[in-house]
Amino acid sequence: MRIHWPRRIFAQVLTAQVTITTGVMVLATGLFLAPLGSELDDQAMRRALSIAQTTAADPDLARELVATRPDPRGPVQADAERIRTATGALYIVVMDTRGVRWSHTNAAEIGRHVSTDPSRPLAGREVRGIDTGTLGRSARAKVPLRDDDGRIVGAVSVGIAYDSVRGRLLGTIPGLLRYAGAALAVGVLAAVVASRRLRRRTHGVAFADISALLDEREAMLHGIREGVVACDRYGRIRLVNDEAGRLLGLDASAAGRAPGEVLPPGRTTDVLSGRVTGADLLAVSGGRVLIANRVATRDGGAVVTLRDRTELELLGRELDSTQGLLDALRAQDHEHANQLHTLRGLLELGRHEKAVEFVTEVASAHRASAEQIAERVHEPLLAALLVGKAAIAAERGVSLRVSAATLLPDAVVDPRDLVTVLGNLLDNALDATAERRRAEPFVEVELRAEGTTAVLRVSDTGPGVPPALRGEIFTDGWSTKLAPATTAPRGRGIGLALVRRLAERYGGMARVTARAGGGAVFTVVLPEALAREDGAPAAPDAPGAPSAPLTAPSTPLTAAGEPR
Repeated sequence: MRIHWPRRIFAQVLTAQVTITTGVMVLATGLFLAPLGSELDDQAMRRALSIAQTTAADPDLARELVATRPDPRGPVQADAERIRTATGALYIVVMDTRGVRWSHTNAAEIGRHVSTDPSRPLAGREVRGIDTGTLGRSARAKVPLRDDDGRIVGAVSVGIAYDSVRGRLLGTIPGLLRYAGAALAVGVLAAVVASRRLRRRTHGVAFADISALLDEREAMLHGIREGVVACDRYGRIRLVNDEAGRLLGLDASAAGRAPGEVLPPGRTTDVLSGRVTGADLLAVSGGRVLIANRVATRDGGAVVTLRDRTELELLGRELDSTQGLLDALRAQDHEHANQLHTLRGLLELGRHEKAVEFVTEVASAHRASAEQIAERVHEPLLAALLVGKAAIAAERGVSLRVSAATLLPDAVVDPRDLVTVLGNLLDNALDATAERRRAEPFVEVELRAEGTTAVLRVSDTGPGVPPALRGEIFTDGWSTKLAPATTAPRGRGIGLALVRRLAERYGGMARVTARAGGGAVFTVVLPEALAREDGAPAAPDAPGAPSAPLTAPSTPLTAAGEPR
């Protein structure tokens, strides 16, 4: 027969209250009896062990055991019965090393072997436990019996009459039922009050319907691949779904707190707090690129949705880099073809020595540029980045120079962070320099170590950054690529924001200043970006030393590294 759960709230609350109260009483009784029974068992065994140790400590008992034979009227039986009567024990059995009884409550058992294994006490170990024997349930203890020289001559077994504590406590059930009945009556009264209040608050909707609505809401919020953050009318966070927690690094402790208390200052915090409004707002949080939208609710709160655009931004940057490499490779292919044609002509003319000299010159020029970078930048990833950017710069008609003050050891804690910072700065500098055509455009890179601090500086001969915009250039959504005759950014505006976030993560800073002669200078300081080294500190050259191009002092590079 199937039991139907009532649909009315009053009946459901009452039934649940009765069930919970009954279950709690049963559980409390069980939890009360279990440790109490074990504790009483342990106390009974300790008492039996104490009587056995006291009996075995009598030196006359060991001497009488050795000097006499088992006899119901012997001294061993008399001493054991005296101690049993004085202590109220159920029995005291003294046995020899063969397991033969010398004393027992029943005199007919004297001279017979004991019914349990005496090997452990005869081996010198003490034994205790709860057993049921010929005299009923008892707490037992067995100890070795030693003579004056410490040799084991027998054992003493003591038993105490002991009923199960659970059986004793069964008599307390009527009293427990009275208390349970009183608690149940209080629970019924509380259920009546609670059900009436619930009926008003839920407008008579059944619990099943409320549960279904909540389940659908939770499944929808935590199942969608967009972050959702709900705030109340006081600006405090009320709800964070799984995706928003992953994107923003929030957990359940964020509920009930303002966004500024759980998130660092920035555009994301401003959007959640309502200080920045608009549609599809770009924001950077923890190295992630987010698209945020904020919609107000009727109760004065707001719901903010977040979409992760990090992978798309990374793919876009990879595509840009790939396109730049393709352009550089295309130019190199053209130049290599010219070099091969020249080499073929020299060989056909029979000028073999000139051909060897030409090949050596071309190979030496390419190798010299890479070696110059490797001598000053010991971190392989950064050195490879500079070599690749040099080819791209040469293709765009820009000379990429490495400052003579550059000296960076290979003790970088996380080279990927420095690659991100330097790559973004170089991309912006190359874009700015290539767009503004002027005589001998160049981009200069300086990497140096100050103890465990890494200092990155990139300067260019581009249009520079006006003083009024230097405080905004590192914010989310701001771009150095401005459309003509307008101040609206047409780039993504993410690179410099990521640079600033990485610098702040290391406890450093990122700033932009003007370059003497025109252009901009971007400086990023990353404390603790270098590992501590034993020995001589990583000291750079003098900061004011002149810069040097990648090859000879006045020779810019092409994509392949040969003189242009």
